[in-house]
Amino acid sequence: MALSADTAGERVNQMIALTERLTELIAAEAQAFESNRPQDAAALVDETSRLANIYRHESARIRSNPDLIAPAPPEDRTRLVRATEAFDAVLARQGRALEAARAVTEGLVQAIANEVAAQRSRGIGYGPGAQAHVMNLATSITLNQRA
Repeated sequence: MALSADTAGERVNQMIALTERLTELIAAEAQAFESNRPQDAAALVDETSRLANIYRHESARIRSNPDLIAPAPPEDRTRLVRATEAFDAVLARQGRALEAARAVTEGLVQAIANEVAAQRSRGIGYGPGAQAHVMNLATSITLNQRA
């Protein structure tokens, strides 16, 4: 069944709208992380996840069957390519922002763990015969490599 140019054009325009909205949301999330306000990004997670799932599904359909958009006007397909390029750029920006946030978080966790360890290993006693006594409070800290 051949698709009309109108039907294919409508599908392309829907993908453009979806891609642009997803780009806006991810840019806002990246801005929140860059501003050290992850709570602002948290407010966008539900909508971003929903739209990302739709985007993933639709882009996989188009990738597996390019005839779905082939009859669309070339200018519409070009707009979709541009929207996708902008989306990719924002994803890269968000990746950098998340990596920076992860590094800061890991640094804080490491600093806290080091301080706890230093507090636990202080010696007890005074004078030349005093011995270091390490408090043995068996508590472990696991640092995950991924935040």
